[in-house]
Amino acid sequence: MKAFLILEDGTVFEGTHIGAQKEIISEIVFNTSMAGYLEVLTDPSYAGQAVCMTYPLIGNYGICKDDMESRSVWPDGFIVRELSRIPSNFRMDCTIQEILEEYDVPGIAGIDTRALTKILREKGTMNGMITTNENFDMAEVKSKLSAYTTGKVVEKVTCPEKYVVQPVKDLSENGPISGSAVFDKESYEKGVREPRPSMVHKLNGAGFKVALMDFGAKENIARSLAMRGCEVTVYPALTTAEEIIASNPDGIMLSNGPGDPKECVSIIEEIKKLYATEIPIFAICLGHQLMALATGADTHKLHYGHRGGNHPVKDLSTGRVYISSQNHGYVVDVDALDPKVATPAFVNVNDGTNEGLAYTGKRIFTVQFHPESCPGPQDSGYLFDRFIDMMNEKKNEK
Repeated sequence: MKAFLILEDGTVFEGTHIGAQKEIISEIVFNTSMAGYLEVLTDPSYAGQAVCMTYPLIGNYGICKDDMESRSVWPDGFIVRELSRIPSNFRMDCTIQEILEEYDVPGIAGIDTRALTKILREKGTMNGMITTNENFDMAEVKSKLSAYTTGKVVEKVTCPEKYVVQPVKDLSENGPISGSAVFDKESYEKGVREPRPSMVHKLNGAGFKVALMDFGAKENIARSLAMRGCEVTVYPALTTAEEIIASNPDGIMLSNGPGDPKECVSIIEEIKKLYATEIPIFAICLGHQLMALATGADTHKLHYGHRGGNHPVKDLSTGRVYISSQNHGYVVDVDALDPKVATPAFVNVNDGTNEGLAYTGKRIFTVQFHPESCPGPQDSGYLFDRFIDMMNEKKNEK
C-alpha cells in the first residue's frame, strides 16, 4: 500500500506503508544509530515524535522483547529506507512490522531518508504527516501540521505507580558475569523488577537506596544502579518532593524524558525542593534540563537536535572525550548560568553546546547525554560510579 510523508514545508515523500493502519501528525526527527532500533522505539523520550532512521537497512535482527527499554513503543511513527524482509536472530520474538502493529504505530518505508535528513538539518526539525490517503488536500494538511505541538508528554510516559528494582547480589569474584541483563517479565507486571546480572561492576553501591524520578526513564538507568548494588525505587513524574524526601533515599536520580522542559512547570517546583536538600542528585537528559530551570537557568530548542550513538562529549575537568548516546531537542543555555549555582562540566565537541553541569557547593551533577546507553557506547557509564561516590561521601559525613 502506498504511503506519504508530508512535511510542514510542503515536501512530499512517497513510499510504502508499514505498521498500523492509521494516519498521524507528529514532529519529524532523525536518529543516526546503526543498530539499536528496538531501544529507539521503546525510548519514552520519543513520545510526540516520528523517528527517521538514517541507517538504510532496519530490522535485520528482528525484535527481542527482553531488550525493550520501557513498557511500550513510544514514537508516533517510524520512517525507514528499507525494512528487512527476512530478519534473523535466535532471540527474535517478532518483526518490526509486527511490533508496530501491536503498539498501533504506523510508518513508511522506501523513501529517501538521506534527502529527508538533509531537509531537517538545513531547515530544522518540523512537523509532518504519515498518511495512506492519496487524495490529501495540501492546504488542509499544512494547517493541521502548523497547529501540532507535542504538549505535555511526560505525564503520558511516566510509570502509573512507584515500583522497586532490586539490587543484583549474585556476583563472581572475578568481575563481570555474562548473561542477559533484563527484567523478568512476570515480576515487571507485578511492579517488582529484579535484573539478572550482565557485565556487572563491583557492588560499590551495595546498601544504598536511590529514588529515581521517572520522567520517561529508560530501564537501563535503574538497571545500571541495580547492577552496582543499589536498591532503586522508581517514582511517577508528579510525585511530590515531600514523598521522595520522606523515603530517606541515599541519592536521587532525575531521568530522561520527552518534550519541552518548560512545559513541566509543576515538576520544576518539586525539583527546587529536592535541590534545597543535602541529598546527592544525578540527572540525565530531561532531568538535567529541569534541574537547570529549577535553579534559574534557561533552555532553548536546537535546530534539529542530537539523536544517535556517536556524539563526542568532553569532560571539562579532565579534558577527556567520550563517545555518547544522545536523544534530545533542547539544551541548557550556558549564557544564563549563574556560576555561583552551577558551572559547565561537559561540552559537545561537535557544536559546543552544553552537555553537563556541576552544581556549586552541592553534591549534584547533571548530564545531557545518556551514560546508561542502550543503544550506544558505554564510555560514560563511570558516571554512575561517580554518583555512588557522592552517596558514600554523604554517608561518611554522618
